[in-house]
Amino acid sequence: MSGIVTELTEEERLFRDTVRDFARSEIAPIAAEIDESSRFPTETIRKMGPLGLLGIPVPEELGGAGASLFAYILSLEEVAYACGSTALTLAAHTSLATLPILSFGTEEQKRRYVPGLASGEKLGAFGLTESHAGSDAGGTRTRARKDGSRWILNGSKHFITNASHAQIFVVTARTSDAPRSQGISAFIVESGFKGFSVGKKEDKLGLRGSDTAEIIFEDCEVPAENLLGPEGEGFRNFLKTLDGGRIGIGAMAVGISQAALDYAARYASQRQAFGATLGSFGAIQEKLADMAASLHASRLLVYDTARRRSAGLPHTREASITKLFASEAAYRITKEAVQILGGNGYSREYPVERYYRDVKLLEIGEGTSEIQKIVIARSVLEEVAEA
Repeated sequence: MSGIVTELTEEERLFRDTVRDFARSEIAPIAAEIDESSRFPTETIRKMGPLGLLGIPVPEELGGAGASLFAYILSLEEVAYACGSTALTLAAHTSLATLPILSFGTEEQKRRYVPGLASGEKLGAFGLTESHAGSDAGGTRTRARKDGSRWILNGSKHFITNASHAQIFVVTARTSDAPRSQGISAFIVESGFKGFSVGKKEDKLGLRGSDTAEIIFEDCEVPAENLLGPEGEGFRNFLKTLDGGRIGIGAMAVGISQAALDYAARYASQRQAFGATLGSFGAIQEKLADMAASLHASRLLVYDTARRRSAGLPHTREASITKLFASEAAYRITKEAVQILGGNGYSREYPVERYYRDVKLLEIGEGTSEIQKIVIARSVLEEVAEA
């Protein structure tokens, strides 16, 4: 596949419009309230399940919608436009919990766990980050030791999205003393397993309606058959998982950026100053033009990388470029939206300050901007070395 393909098929447009209608009628009206109260939108998530929104890229035979990964990316964009917190909940559930089981799980694991996740009966979460292993995920300290027909996990994971509400967790733990990432394996852990608990909930700057908390393993008993993928391959498989997750972060950035641009443009077209609308002033037009250009470039990157992944093409470098550019563009776009509204932009009465707070995590989660630059630079150097 060459070139950037942004044209949607008729089926994709219909799907996008369906999600858009739901997001703007059911999700957007409570976005400010769940942010203010730091409340998880349980009622919204329950509505998303029967509509198939929690299992979009899951095959129909496993209870999903049987749609493409590209359709899922479109849905993230639309949900993020309405509420970043709800979009992050959806992204963690799908990209980081459901898809790894689909990609690396045994047939028995897929049959056991995926239908419940796809239907919304179960919510999923992903446990990688630790207090001493964030960007340096190879420094994982959580341990798993084999004890007959089970694994015993000890340790903790931090900043886990959906932690307090999820029933199914895909987590990493060190299963050997092999150096760095070579000794890390992955497991499927249920919230009801003995020795599993949820710790401190985080009080966050943005995306406050998304649940983020610590999970703790204290001699947590995990059946041997819940090893996800080959022993020692957990880290490598999660790098592949994060490639897809980074496209999702890019889609969230596009959705929030579009919301910020739309609001700022409407405000500028209506707000009067010095006897004219703000939008008639060159300084404001320049801001809107820069915002629109950055947003367009972000969307092109997201769509093209999502198409590449859907087609089974290599996309690690493209995913990092997409995540880096779109998240940083979103920060600039939302900052300018606040600036266009002036004092009103700083007030919680207007949504742009929430957009501004929400997008900051997109430069941090699933690999900081600095980590993305390392991934991209290494790829460039390897390409030159092979030439």
